[in-house]
Amino acid sequence: MFNGIISIRNKNGEEKVKIERPGGSLSPIWSICWNPSREERNDILAVADWGQKISFYQLSGKQIGKDRALNFDPCCISYFTKGEYILLGGSDKQVSLFTKDGVRLGTVGEQNSWVWTCQVKPDSNYVVVGCQDGTISFYQLIFSTVHGLYKDRYAYRDSMTDVIVQHLITEQKVRIKCKELVKKIAIYRNRLAIQLPEKILIYELYSEDSSDMHYRVKEKIIKKFECNLLVVCANHIILCQEKRLQCLSFSGVKEREWQMESLIRYIKVIGGPPGREGLLVGLKNGQILKIFVDNLFAIILLKQATAVRCLDMSASRKKLAVVDENDTCLVYDIDTKELLFQEPNANSVAWNTQCEDMLCFSGGGYLNIKASTFPVHRQKLQGFVVGYNGSKIFCLHVFSISAVEVPQSAPMYQYLDRKLFKEAYQIACLGVTDTDWRELAMEALEGLDFETAKKAFIRVQDLRYLELISSIEERKKRGETNNDLFLADVFSYQGKFHEAAKLYKRSGHENLALEMYTDLCMFEYAKDFLGSGDPKETKMLITKQADWARNIKEPKAAVEMYISAGEHVKAIEICGDHGWVDMLIDIARKLDKAEREPLLLCATYLKKLDSPGYAAETYLKMGDLKSLVQLHVETQRWDEAFALGEKHPEFKDDIYVPYAQWLAENDRFEEAQKAFHKAGRQREAVQVLEQLTNNAVAESRFNDAAYYYWMLSMQCLDIAQADPAQKDMMLGKFHHFQRLAELYHGYHAIHRHTEDPFSVHRPETLFNISRFLLHSLPKDTPLGISKVRKILFTLAKQSKALGAYRLARHAYDKLRGLYIPARFQKSIELGTLTIRAKPFHDSEELVPLCYRCSTNNPLLNNLGNVCINCRQPFIFSASSYDVLHLVEFYLEEGITDEEAISLIDLEVPRPKQDNRQQEIANSSSQILRLVETKDSMGDEDPFTAKLSFEQGGSEFVPVVVSRLVLRSMSRRDVLIKRWPPPLRWQYFRSLLPDASITMCPSCFQMFHSEDYELLVLQHGCCPYCRRCKDDPGP
Repeated sequence: MFNGIISIRNKNGEEKVKIERPGGSLSPIWSICWNPSREERNDILAVADWGQKISFYQLSGKQIGKDRALNFDPCCISYFTKGEYILLGGSDKQVSLFTKDGVRLGTVGEQNSWVWTCQVKPDSNYVVVGCQDGTISFYQLIFSTVHGLYKDRYAYRDSMTDVIVQHLITEQKVRIKCKELVKKIAIYRNRLAIQLPEKILIYELYSEDSSDMHYRVKEKIIKKFECNLLVVCANHIILCQEKRLQCLSFSGVKEREWQMESLIRYIKVIGGPPGREGLLVGLKNGQILKIFVDNLFAIILLKQATAVRCLDMSASRKKLAVVDENDTCLVYDIDTKELLFQEPNANSVAWNTQCEDMLCFSGGGYLNIKASTFPVHRQKLQGFVVGYNGSKIFCLHVFSISAVEVPQSAPMYQYLDRKLFKEAYQIACLGVTDTDWRELAMEALEGLDFETAKKAFIRVQDLRYLELISSIEERKKRGETNNDLFLADVFSYQGKFHEAAKLYKRSGHENLALEMYTDLCMFEYAKDFLGSGDPKETKMLITKQADWARNIKEPKAAVEMYISAGEHVKAIEICGDHGWVDMLIDIARKLDKAEREPLLLCATYLKKLDSPGYAAETYLKMGDLKSLVQLHVETQRWDEAFALGEKHPEFKDDIYVPYAQWLAENDRFEEAQKAFHKAGRQREAVQVLEQLTNNAVAESRFNDAAYYYWMLSMQCLDIAQADPAQKDMMLGKFHHFQRLAELYHGYHAIHRHTEDPFSVHRPETLFNISRFLLHSLPKDTPLGISKVRKILFTLAKQSKALGAYRLARHAYDKLRGLYIPARFQKSIELGTLTIRAKPFHDSEELVPLCYRCSTNNPLLNNLGNVCINCRQPFIFSASSYDVLHLVEFYLEEGITDEEAISLIDLEVPRPKQDNRQQEIANSSSQILRLVETKDSMGDEDPFTAKLSFEQGGSEFVPVVVSRLVLRSMSRRDVLIKRWPPPLRWQYFRSLLPDASITMCPSCFQMFHSEDYELLVLQHGCCPYCRRCKDDPGP
């Protein structure tokens, strides 16, 4: 509004934003316009007031940037369609062009009066201007391309005030904002020159890195220059104006000036040392000069009849390419000034910076690549060629430059056609496909240019051909010069086998042809190169043929060929892999026993194929008994293994140890223990027994525990016999385990009586066992045995039942002072009460008798299981636990066991008894008296005399017999425990010969004969050591 206020309203007229200009009514708003660009983040409003300022605001009312002075009163403002430029007209009688940020770029057109309106035709560069005098002007704006190129760096103008530097290889871009109209751009190496209306800015790179894109200002030349072309060097800038060239330092001082004969049409820096760079200059009159910035004199390279449009010099500076005004590309030799060739339809040209003989030129919508004097390779491409580096061609199209990757295949093949391998390699290095590299490598290899071929194969990483070239080079170093042989190797690698064979034959190496065809399984061709019946070559050929048959999955044919060639191992491997057992055993039977390797392999496969019989046959043929034993063990053919072990005891350990382990794995621990013992592995045998014993006790299998303890004791006895160093320790363990075995054997009956609802034992047996255990148990009760809960309870119960009331009362009293399990509490309390009603004495029938001194012993004996009078240990039956009528006696010193046996076996006849009967009868009774005659009262038995002892002694006096006493004994009355060494035998005399006693020959436990026979019939073995009745004695 005229008062300097801007009001932004919605479509209903409601004000949303109000903007007050600082000048107020002194700065009336005369023109406003919205930026039509859709790329802007915010809506931007351009405001021009008669305070001669232009400002920019966001929709929110916030100002963008500062006010910019115009120096005239603006009457109209208009945006270009995309919002990149602004047109302003007013009191200065002209239309000016501004950037979207308000930077003035220049004048579009001058008028004779004030400009009141200006508009841009949509999507175009056409401008219409309306003036106060009624005139309308129509303008077309042309935005020229301002850019510069040096190798892979391209700088161009953007938005008229910015410069963008683009790295054409990495596609990196950097923007340099100048905030003024950019008029000229020049770039060279690490320098960048930008000409602005009033100054020239010189930039440099931060570092020497070829990929660095960070520029900084090096110098500023604050001066206005007019020029057609701008060139920058390392330390100078070159200004071109019509016919004149000026060289200025970076400080703006003019150092040199060159005046040309004609207008300068083209100028280019061709490199050189810093401060001494060379310039290539083309004139309108066709003259081409070379100028050095440190030299006042220009050098004329050549002069042609037509005007110069474009110039470029080859990398070695020996050739010059010129594009003239007739669109013709002409190539000259600089030294001779000779025209080498010319090509039509060219508008720009560039030499390859990496290859001397390659150039490209564009024109007519095509890109033309020419190598040396070969025909031109053409492909479609729009634009102008401005650079050629390696395989990349830089092309300017309209306002943008692009790097086009062009394969150099066509020129490479042109060189290959002429067998110029090194030149073809140079072209390939510029950029070709892997297929082209391989073709170059193959062509060079066939041309015997091994150096070029090696480089090419390295590119494609073909190790196979590199190995071939390396081997050929080694052979050449050793003096080989036969190129036919080298070429034959090359052909064989390339698959040209017949050509290779011909060359091998021509060079006198038919054996190589034979080897080649054999390796290729082309046996029909190989036979043509066989020597005159050489058996080695024939065998080799058959073997190779068999290998081939094996590879093509014809195994049976391969086996037959291997056998005919004598390659038995390979034949066996095939048979084994396919599971052909019959063929394996046939081969094994045909082989000689001296051929151990194939026989061993054959046996191994037979064993894997579950044919142990055939494998055993093979091992027997070899005489390899150890492997045979191992076979029997692995296949668990134990009977064959045991039979072999009987014949060859040295393999006993190899058989029984695995057998024992197998038994243990199958839960046959007792058999495993015996196997370990038989193998001599005492430690393992003892470990198995100890584990079995602990498990039995933990599971309350006390009969098994007794058996295992007995086996442990015998194991200890064996160790004591075999190892004198451990004799004392093992004997101590033997007696300990024997004692535990007796305790657990008796306790088993007690345990079963208390746990089971019915008992198989008689009350007298349970009574005797309870007394035996009570007297035998040590202070430290063995694991699992309950003295309170089981033994005393059973003793009290059975004593009461059998009439041993005094003992029963003692047992109940003991129980009352102990912790009683709940399930026994009521029974014990009831028994304790009822026993009080019984007499305080024991039945005389239960009182044990000492058969040495005929003393009746109390049922509760503080001394234990010995006589209270003579201290003679009682001998108990292992089934009923009655005291047996046996007395142990010892041999006098000097009497050996063998002598004692021989004396006892003499069987001295017993004295004859003459008993007579005398009958006395009366009215009230009839009496029968047995009267011994005097003849029957012979000499007293010598052993009975030895039973006497000193009365009242506290020490036990054993019965020691002499030879005379032994001679008087009957073999039927003597029982002998024949312990193995280092134990002595034990001798026992039966004092009641008519009462039969049986001793187990294995565990040496005593039984009443009737009880033992009944138990053996029930269980089929000894109830203590489980020795079967059919087993022979020890």
